[in-house]
Amino acid sequence: MKLKYLNIFLLGVSLAGFTSCNDFLDKEPESSVTPAAYFTAEADLAAYSINLYNFFTCIAPGSYGISVFGNDNATDNQAATGYSTRWVPGEWKVGSTTSDDERGAAWNFFQIRDCNYFFQEVLPKYEAGQISGSEANIRHYIGEMYVLRAYAYFDKLQNIGDCPIIETVLTDEQESLIEASKRRPRHEVARFILSDLDKAVEFLLNEAPGGKNRISKNVAYLLRSRVALYEGTWLKHHKGTAFVPGGQGWPGDASTLNGFNIDTEINYFLDEAMKSAKVVGDQLAGNLVNNTDAAEGMNASFASLNPYYTMFCDEDMENYSEVLMWREYLESQNVTHNIQMQLQNNGGGSGWTRGLVNSYLMRNGLPIYAAGSGYDPEWEKEGITATLKDRDSRIQIFTKKDGDIENYTSAGTINYVDLEWVVKGNNETRMVTGYAIKKGKHYNDYMQTLHHKGTTGSIIFRGTEALLNYMEACYEKNGSIDGTADNYWRALRTRAKVDPDYTKTIAATDMTKEAEGDFGAYSHGQLVDPTLYNIRRERRNEFIGEGMRWTDLKRWRACDQVNGYQVEGMRYWGSVYEGTWTDDAGKDLVIVDVDGGTGNISSEAVSGVYIRPYQISRINNSVFNGYKFTPAHYLSPLPQSAFRQTAGGDQTDLSSSVIYQNPGWPKVAGQGAGEVK
Repeated sequence: MKLKYLNIFLLGVSLAGFTSCNDFLDKEPESSVTPAAYFTAEADLAAYSINLYNFFTCIAPGSYGISVFGNDNATDNQAATGYSTRWVPGEWKVGSTTSDDERGAAWNFFQIRDCNYFFQEVLPKYEAGQISGSEANIRHYIGEMYVLRAYAYFDKLQNIGDCPIIETVLTDEQESLIEASKRRPRHEVARFILSDLDKAVEFLLNEAPGGKNRISKNVAYLLRSRVALYEGTWLKHHKGTAFVPGGQGWPGDASTLNGFNIDTEINYFLDEAMKSAKVVGDQLAGNLVNNTDAAEGMNASFASLNPYYTMFCDEDMENYSEVLMWREYLESQNVTHNIQMQLQNNGGGSGWTRGLVNSYLMRNGLPIYAAGSGYDPEWEKEGITATLKDRDSRIQIFTKKDGDIENYTSAGTINYVDLEWVVKGNNETRMVTGYAIKKGKHYNDYMQTLHHKGTTGSIIFRGTEALLNYMEACYEKNGSIDGTADNYWRALRTRAKVDPDYTKTIAATDMTKEAEGDFGAYSHGQLVDPTLYNIRRERRNEFIGEGMRWTDLKRWRACDQVNGYQVEGMRYWGSVYEGTWTDDAGKDLVIVDVDGGTGNISSEAVSGVYIRPYQISRINNSVFNGYKFTPAHYLSPLPQSAFRQTAGGDQTDLSSSVIYQNPGWPKVAGQGAGEVK
């Protein structure tokens, strides 16, 4: 039985084993062909690789919720109606098997196995000249597979850290499978990922066959910068702990480190991040998508009034300079999604936090608390439009405000934003914090009123990340901003309609003020310096709703200090909204019932004047007293089955396994993490 389970995770795959991202690009290879007959034509390679694009985070057709624009939920940026167990020590449990949940699934190698099978079958045929078709395209599809394997390994690196490095299809033999299961130190995994991306760069075309729906050379460079920055900053900020090779309490075997020097590794990865980011960044810094600062993104004909806005909701994203790769949806091919149902008309069961909103600068470049900023805290009483007055364009155009247009109908009617969704609706429709998400919202009500009719594209890789990756890597490595980073930073602020002089912001930054609503103000429990913080602020403000925040917080080691943190939203009590949300009979829609659990808003007596979505009810609510964090949650646990399958003769003796658990986690299913020593 142990051999059977082991080879599921580590062995090769047949062609019948492909998976696809809901017919991504509607292309599927034949599932019944044999390896000997397959991989002999360019089209075979193209079909195989496209079916592995499910590796990428993408909007799943038929899914509910706001999908990619909800991927920052359960952070200090964004809140859903329910809480995540990552903020409740003891409630996140070790799984039984790799299929228990998305975290347990971090210890499976299906995706990597599929890539290795491709290389086993294709590379010998390619080298022997046995694949027909365009030489350039054949090489391109091989390059795609190197990116896909790198992406799959990067997912492992972010979730579990140390992991096996498997480059071949393994034989069905117990001893070799157990040996292959041994975890390698995370820096080796990161270097392996970069080497795969180096190979990808050699093979990939600058422009992919079929356009930006497929991987290109710039995608490989951008991913390479992301991986290198991640590992360089992880090693730097977790240095000395059990979360890095050789650190105190690291569960790996120190004898395998072979002269490992963490400072050398940090510098290497930060250097590589800068090099790869600069390739993409230099192409974009003077060619960012234009932000017209228009209050609405589209007119009644659905023509763009603001390209920066419509870049995130267009049905065709091909011509946006920053979009390196995107997913297309076509109703004619029955490839659609439900995203617009939540982004239009209601709140999508999510919302920006007050901490995020307060991080946005005034247009004069000053933080809202700084002398001379022009901000007045009394504006919060006047509503969301007033609260966001004179602020960074990004928070204004990507947040629903009083009087905003929600959609245009085919009958010529205009529907407007209804903030009553703060207190009505269900988990999929509530405006959780009052700061409702507008990023990604199209204005065509057809997509909102009918199920499965959303055809807005989904950005997979946005080149703007390269600018921010370079800025951060440069400062983390050198302690200063060089000319390239300066150019990038000013370009981003200019597009955001903020004074481009970032030194003005740095001089006015009070880290104790910033720490009130920004976990990124910290690393390893200590406040960072104002320059590094403002680089992090720029990243936070640019990427809202794009799923970057949790991985950033992890690599920065920015959650050690979280103990009792309360998520807040807009001001309700004592504002223009209080008492105005009523039903058709004039009855107040607002219900306060903290102890009974039937309420729909937090109590002023308990929570103060701001909405606190996790203090609406005490019942079955582990975060009523705020978010708490244990460092063990920086990494996911391996499931119990991983130790049983790699144990010695007695599978009940989990301690005899050749692999180790992540710091702070037990090996037994159903148990939560303890403190990391």
